[in-house]
Amino acid sequence: MTRNRPAALVSGSATGIGSAAALALARAGYDVMVNYSRSEDAARDTASRCAAEGAHAMVHQCDVADEAGVRAMVGAFEREFGRMDVLINNAGITSVAPFMDLDAIDLDEWDRVLAVNVRGIVQLTRAALPMLRASGKGCVVNTASIVGLRPGPQPLAYSTSKAAVVSLTKTLALALGPEVRVNAVAPGWMEGDWMQRMLGENYDRLMERRARMTPLKRCVTAEDVAESMLSLITANRFVTGEILVVDGGFASST
Repeated sequence: MTRNRPAALVSGSATGIGSAAALALARAGYDVMVNYSRSEDAARDTASRCAAEGAHAMVHQCDVADEAGVRAMVGAFEREFGRMDVLINNAGITSVAPFMDLDAIDLDEWDRVLAVNVRGIVQLTRAALPMLRASGKGCVVNTASIVGLRPGPQPLAYSTSKAAVVSLTKTLALALGPEVRVNAVAPGWMEGDWMQRMLGENYDRLMERRARMTPLKRCVTAEDVAESMLSLITANRFVTGEILVVDGGFASST
């Protein structure tokens, strides 16, 4: 069915950046599909919070590396909303191999990270493209990372995938314009579960150190990233192919 409100699909939106982005879109007047791979309870909680903001929100399980699943998800989205104005490609995973230990890289794990973080964007954008073009103001925002722009202590598979997202964003902007704009955000060190897993018992100490070294004197939050995504969607109508760094000025000051 076709609804009067604009509609957005946010991949990987059960938790973290994706959840914050879905909620920001709901507050801005969008209906939303909350996608998850494994965290069903968290996804339903995100959808409930979106609904409390006035959005029509639906939940859909899909591994974005699975092309058949992606096409089924986009088909369900079209049947439910009748239109797509915004696609946020946020679903992502990382590996466990230390970034300085090449021998620790598991190549199956490497392929899986690239499949989700890069191939997933291609598959989902391709499947959604007819609706995004028909919108007349279609917008794609990808989640990259600061380690896709400069070296950092992240697993090589993750860093490589995010560098690919940066390149892919710029190329898609050229390929899909003028009907569809494509941009990305590149968060720095972000508070929450992701960095806790990466830093382990050093989380508090290293995050505090990073905050002291950041001009705005704190680390990034999921809400900061969601706010930046929303600005690319609603307030930067002549911006495409750009990578917006969201790190409180850390990268530009070091």
